[in-house]
Amino acid sequence: MQKIQSNFIRTKLQNKNKIIQLLGIPFTALLSIIFGLLVISFPIGIYVVFESDIGDDIHYDYPLTHLDIFNQTDFYQSSFGVSLGDVFVILWVFYLVIFVIAILGPKQHFLKSISSLISMGKYDAKLNYMFAMTKWLSILILISAIINFIQESFGIVTVPPLGGNSLIQFFYVSLAPLLEEFVFRIILVGIPLFALYSARTSIRYFVKCLWSPSSLNMFDSKKAILLIIFVGILFGFSHIAFSDSWSEGKFAQATAGGIILGWVYLRYGIVASLLIHWATNYFIFAYAHFISQINYVPLEIAFANPLMSSLEWIFLFSGILGTCILILNKFYLKKSLV
Repeated sequence: MQKIQSNFIRTKLQNKNKIIQLLGIPFTALLSIIFGLLVISFPIGIYVVFESDIGDDIHYDYPLTHLDIFNQTDFYQSSFGVSLGDVFVILWVFYLVIFVIAILGPKQHFLKSISSLISMGKYDAKLNYMFAMTKWLSILILISAIINFIQESFGIVTVPPLGGNSLIQFFYVSLAPLLEEFVFRIILVGIPLFALYSARTSIRYFVKCLWSPSSLNMFDSKKAILLIIFVGILFGFSHIAFSDSWSEGKFAQATAGGIILGWVYLRYGIVASLLIHWATNYFIFAYAHFISQINYVPLEIAFANPLMSSLEWIFLFSGILGTCILILNKFYLKKSLV
C-alpha cells in the first residue's frame, strides 16, 4: 500500500515537472530577453547623462551642491568640487557590481538556473539572485499594471510629480533605489527581523543577516510578514506624503511594490530587492529618456513609443507565466503533503 502511494506521489510530481517545464520554455525565453535589456540599459544610461542634451541648459558637470536636496544646509552651492556626473558614475559602477554579483550567485550562475527549469522543470530561485530578480520584477510590474487598470476604471488617475530638469530628475531616479532600499529594507525590515529572530549578537552574523535575512532561523514567519506589510504601507505613503510627490493614485501601486520588495528581501536578500527597485527606476527611465532624446520628443510622448509598449508587454507576459509557475508549485506542494 505504501509503495502504491509512493508511486502515485512520484507520478504527480513528474506531471508537475512536465507542466512547469512546458511553461518554463517561454518563461525563460522572456527572462533572457529581460536580462539582455537590463544589460543594454547600462550603456544607455551613460549616453543619456554624458552624451545627450537631456539637461538642456545644464550638463553632467553641474555642481552636486547646487541640487535642491542640499537646500537649507551648509553644503548648498558650496565649492565642494563634486559634480552630478561624478556621483552618477559612482552609482553606475555600484549597480554594475551588484548586477554582476546577481548573475554569478549566490550558489549558481544565471544560465544554469534557466537551463534547469527548461531541462528538468525544476528551479530554486534562491540559488541565483538574477533569476529571482527578473522573475519578481515581472510579477511586480504585472501587479502594478492590474492595480493601475482597476484604479483607472474607477476614475483614479496616477499623476507623477511636477517635472523639473530632466537630467536632475534622472539622477534622483538613479539614486532613489539605493537610499530607499537602505531605509525601507535594511533599516526598517532587516534590523527588526534580527532583533526578533536572532539568538546571536556577533557583528559578522548581524551583517550577514542584513545582507540576507533568510540566514535567520525564522521558526514563526507571521511577525516577519506583518512587518513587511507594515513597512510596505509606509513605503506607499512616502510616495504621496509630500507636496511635490505623486498623486494619491500612486499609494496602492507603491504599497504593493513595497510589500513585494520586502518579501524578496526576506527570501533572497538585498541584492535582489535592490536590483528590482533599480530596474523600476533607472532601467525604465533610461530607455524612456533615450527614446526622447533620439526622437526629439517630450518624455511623456516617449513613454507611449512602441518600444516602451513592447517592453511593458514582455514584462506582463513574463509576470503571468511566473505567477502560474508559482501557483503550480504551491498547489503540488500542498498535494504532496496531503
